[in-house]
Amino acid sequence: MDWNPQEEDAAALLSRLEEGLAQYREDYTAYYEECKHAGSPPMRDPNPTVILIPGVGLVAWGKNKSESRVTAEFYNAAVEVMRGAEAVSEYIALPRQEAFDIEYWSLEEAKLQRMPPEKELARNVVVIVGAGSGIGKATAQRVAREGAHVVCADLDERAAKETAGELTGIYGMGIGVAGTGISGCGPAIGLQVDITDRDSVSEMFRQVVLAYGGVDNVIVTAGVFAPPDKEGRIPDEKWAQTFAVNVTGAYLVADEARQIWDAQGLPGTLVLTTSVNAAVAKKGSLAYDTSKAAANHLVRELAIELAPLVRVNGLAPATVVEGSSMFPRDRVISSLVKYDIPYDENEDTEALRQKLANFYAQRTLTKAPVLLEDQAEAAYLLTSSKLSKTTGQIVSVDGGLQEAFLR
Repeated sequence: MDWNPQEEDAAALLSRLEEGLAQYREDYTAYYEECKHAGSPPMRDPNPTVILIPGVGLVAWGKNKSESRVTAEFYNAAVEVMRGAEAVSEYIALPRQEAFDIEYWSLEEAKLQRMPPEKELARNVVVIVGAGSGIGKATAQRVAREGAHVVCADLDERAAKETAGELTGIYGMGIGVAGTGISGCGPAIGLQVDITDRDSVSEMFRQVVLAYGGVDNVIVTAGVFAPPDKEGRIPDEKWAQTFAVNVTGAYLVADEARQIWDAQGLPGTLVLTTSVNAAVAKKGSLAYDTSKAAANHLVRELAIELAPLVRVNGLAPATVVEGSSMFPRDRVISSLVKYDIPYDENEDTEALRQKLANFYAQRTLTKAPVLLEDQAEAAYLLTSSKLSKTTGQIVSVDGGLQEAFLR
């Protein structure tokens, strides 16, 4: 890039980049047309994979983090070869025709044709808010299996990094990004975020862009449940916190992501986790149920606001007890007592959760407990191209809870 960081600003750099990319594509096309043979493979991607920016450094591009890292390493090695040659004489590049014949070698093309098809979410950067536990963690694991780069964000930074670490252990380690404090930028990173604080959400997305270059999909699974006090009332601060997390927080995440989606000009998806409670009025969960009803309508409003670039849908689970941070031991025991379900104080928390899950299952049409994996699968489907014509919808994953049927 012909850009002077001492005299020109970022806007000038962006303009130069746009012009430079267009010129590079023209030059590459001319190079292909000049050097191709009768049996040459079709022209490959004409975009550059390395850009040198004065005062900034080397920017390497690839279909994923691993490929971009390897590209940077190869280019650095090439620079060292050039330096070594210049130290004793001069560096002379390969003739264009010879370089072309290597790039479009028939055996190399045959190897590329035999590569397996890319996974559904390959090249995608998926941000999951609430990935430290429960549905969020299960969803992070699900989209990672489909090739996504996963940003595991959570209020609990330790839990977020733990989920990211598990994914990195399975899918490999990348390299860090200077200045971000992110040590592993392979298939997953863990970040802290408080979605009730716009500055915190903005900083999270800034770190995501530094690590991966952009955002494709956002899934919000974070939520809170405020039970009534002993008098059956919900304190004002608990009511406010419930709406701050379950409604306003989801909006802030969408609003901050929107700036990136608009700048990219690329299709994206947003999935908000609501609840079947949004459609079922019952005693004991006034703040939660009301907030989730508002979240349902937020999905519909955002679908209109972000169209046509971004699809927005809601995932409405029934009660998922298994592994849920919203069901700590004391709440599980309270529910067991409420429904007169026998239990032993010496049983571990997961065993107690299983008792409660089985009880809830009997109230559904399928008579089967609703699992974290059930929710993760739905979140993945709403994120993928498999439901590419679906937006503004609330998908219930509740085992068949007839009280939540649309009226």
